[in-house]
Amino acid sequence: MKLETAFTMDTSSIKFGKGVTKEIGSDFKNMGVKRLMICTDNRVAKLSTMEVVEASLKEVGLEYEIYSGVSVEPTDVSFLEAIDFAKKGKFDGYLGVGGGSSMDTVKAANLYATYPPEDFLDYVNPPIGKGKPVPGPIKPMICIPTTAGTGSETTGVAIFDLLSMEAKTGIAHRSLRPLMGIIDPDNTRSLPKMVTACTALDQVSHALESLTALPYHQRPAPDSPGMRPAYQGSNPISRIWASECLKLISQNLQRVLDDPEDDEARGQILLGATYAGIGFGNAGVHLPHGMSYPVSGMVKSYVPPDYPPEHPTVPHGMSVILNAPAVFRWTGSADPENHLRCAELMGTDVRGAGPNDAGEVLASSVIDLMKKAGLPNGLTAVGYGPEDVPALVEGTLPQHRVTKLAPLPAGPGELKDLFLGNMTHW
Repeated sequence: MKLETAFTMDTSSIKFGKGVTKEIGSDFKNMGVKRLMICTDNRVAKLSTMEVVEASLKEVGLEYEIYSGVSVEPTDVSFLEAIDFAKKGKFDGYLGVGGGSSMDTVKAANLYATYPPEDFLDYVNPPIGKGKPVPGPIKPMICIPTTAGTGSETTGVAIFDLLSMEAKTGIAHRSLRPLMGIIDPDNTRSLPKMVTACTALDQVSHALESLTALPYHQRPAPDSPGMRPAYQGSNPISRIWASECLKLISQNLQRVLDDPEDDEARGQILLGATYAGIGFGNAGVHLPHGMSYPVSGMVKSYVPPDYPPEHPTVPHGMSVILNAPAVFRWTGSADPENHLRCAELMGTDVRGAGPNDAGEVLASSVIDLMKKAGLPNGLTAVGYGPEDVPALVEGTLPQHRVTKLAPLPAGPGELKDLFLGNMTHW
C-alpha cells in the first residue's frame, strides 16, 4: 500500500472583531452577489444579530430572502426543505447565521441548488452515501457563527441526522468551505450557560482529536490529487491551530461561564472555535465524534438545561465530550508524549507523569473541564445503559470518514469497551 506524502492547507478568509457583522453588506457586494439566501433558525432570526445583518444588506441595496426553518440538529428532511427553498429562490449568494446547524444547512442548500444530484445520498460520505466529489465551485457563501463551538465557518463539512438509520453522517468536500467567516464577539452574548458549555467543549474535542489523529503520512495515498480527503490526518500546520485553541479554552471558559458579560473572554472563546475549525478542518476528527453520532441520533427522552423542553436531544458538543475520556485514556499508548502535551496545553501539571500515565492524565483533564462546565456524568446521565451499547457500536461503524483517523484501529470490540468506559466518569 502506497502511503500519503503530502497534505494541503485550506481555510476560509476570516474577519474578526467586535461589530464586524455590520460589514456583511459590503462583503457580499464586493463578491458581486445580487440575490441572497439567509439561512438561520427561529431563535436567531429574532436576535439583534439579524437586525444588524438586514440593515447592512439594505444599506447596499442587496435583495435577500430569509429561511428560518433550520433544525437545531439538522436531518436529511430539514436539509431537503432548505434545499427546496434554495432551488426556488434562484439565489447567487448564500449566508448562514447561527450555530453549526445553520452553517451546515446553508452549505447543503448551496451545493444541492448549484449542482442537483440524481439522488440525495450522492454527495453523502461513504459507506452511507456515494461520496461523489463536488463538480465545481459553489455560489459565494459567508457564515456568521452565533455560537462558539463548531468552527463550521472554516470547514467544508455539513453534518446531519439520517433519520432512516438513526445516525449522524455528513457531506465533506473542500469546495463547501465558506469564502469568509465573520467572527464577531457581539453575536454570542445571548447564549445560555449550557449551550455555551456544550459548544466550547465541542471545540476542545475538535482540537484534541485533530492533535491525536493518525498522522497524514500514515494514511493511504489517494488515487489522484483530486481525491485527497478534506480530513487528511494530523499535520504540522493543523497542530499549530489546534494547540492554540486548547490554550484559549483553558484560559477563558470558566470566565465566560461565571460572567456572560465578559466580552474579552467571550471573544477569545469564539476565536478558539475558529482556530479549532482550521485545525480539524484540515486534519480531521476521530472516535469521540464518530461515537457521538449514534448517541445524538438515538436519543430517548433526555432534555438538557437551556434547550427547548419539547425536543429530547443530546446536543452535539455534549455527545462528543461524553465520549472523549475513555477514548483518550485508550489512545494514550499510541503517542504518550503528544497526549501529555495536550493535557499540558489544557493547564494540567504533567511533571512526573510518564508514558504509561499519558492516557489517564489527558482523560482526567477532560473530565475536570466537564465538571467545571456542569456537563452530565457520562452516557448514563443522558439515558443510555450497557444494554444500548450494541446499537451504539452499530451506529458508529459506518462513520469511516472519522473512525479511520483514530491513531489505533477500533473495531466492534474496541468500540464496545469504549462506550462502556464512558457510561460514568466520576
